[in-house]
Amino acid sequence: MAEETTKKEPGDKQLDKLTVKELREIAKEIPHEKAIHDMKKEELVALIKEARGIKDEKPVAKKKQAVKIKMTKPELKNRIRELKLLKSQAMEAKERKEAALLRRRISRLKKKSRRVIAA
Repeated sequence: MAEETTKKEPGDKQLDKLTVKELREIAKEIPHEKAIHDMKKEELVALIKEARGIKDEKPVAKKKQAVKIKMTKPELKNRIRELKLLKSQAMEAKERKEAALLRRRISRLKKKSRRVIAA
């Protein structure tokens, strides 16, 4: 009976998911000019991919952030007044959570109005 050793093949995992130690082991087999132990993970991955002729995959595109609608000073003030009315109604109806939520919204709008005025 022959003893079988199950050694991890470098192709088992993607290179980005390997640890630095595993990448150094793979990089030792590749002829190189720079010391392996001085390299960072990204450099090791790049060296191995270059030696194997693997092309870098394009990174996943990030979602574009929604464009914020900028309000003018009068629009902000009108919105604050509306929220203050809603807040007072919530206080009369003893809806504390709703009132707290409205208070935070009012506070944010006040900060925005100050920034608009300063700009």
